[in-house]
Amino acid sequence: MADRELRDDRDKGRLEAYEDGVFAGHIAYFRMSGEPAALVAVHTVVEPEHEGKGVAGSLVREFYSIAAREGVPVVPLCQYAAKWAQRHPDEAPVPSAELVSAAERRLAVEHPGM
Repeated sequence: MADRELRDDRDKGRLEAYEDGVFAGHIAYFRMSGEPAALVAVHTVVEPEHEGKGVAGSLVREFYSIAAREGVPVVPLCQYAAKWAQRHPDEAPVPSAELVSAAERRLAVEHPGM
């Protein structure tokens, strides 16, 4: 089994996965500060040679862990993260509809390239 390391690069808005020191994938995200505050997952990408090894699941699980440590909810706008959250309701609290709407508006206005 590969040695997996996860690194949160808050400045770039990326949670990155490395296997044996080689970049394996990332979650692109942004932070909503103020009210409401949240971490918003936008895309989960795994390099083709690392697919099927649990990289994406590890990234999403760690993303939820980071949010829990920071005391903020996750808004999984990323399709993979949303499906993962549905399969792991004990680890992924469902955000309110209002929070999801606020995150979608901020994504469209403040992060249109994501």
